Amino acid sequence: MRGRGPTHFPTRQVFLRRMAATTLLAAGLIGGSLSMGILGYHYLAALSWTDALLNASMILGGMGPVDPLPTRAAKIFASAYALFSGVFLLATAGLLIAPIVHRFLHRYHLDPEKSDRDE
Repeated sequence: MRGRGPTHFPTRQVFLRRMAATTLLAAGLIGGSLSMGILGYHYLAALSWTDALLNASMILGGMGPVDPLPTRAAKIFASAYALFSGVFLLATAGLLIAPIVHRFLHRYHLDPEKSDRDE
């Protein structure tokens, strides 16, 4: 942007703090999503806690279910959880790389709002 003076480049300590914050946020979101899947598989599919953890982890990681689902409610839950997990995986990856992209833009003085006409 024009008129803002020299570009401020964050220190390594600031960058590492941002990475730690986004990593903690992502871990919390993943933990919450995994918990939601475990509860759904345990109560709707009547799977043991260990099997529910396995199925939820596999779906959240993009691999697919392990155990067959006995009820219609369990199948509907698994379908919704799989769709949610696919979008969630991409969003979490974006959250984790945001500080890296931000640092890259600062390092090379790239301004996404500046166009070729401004030069």
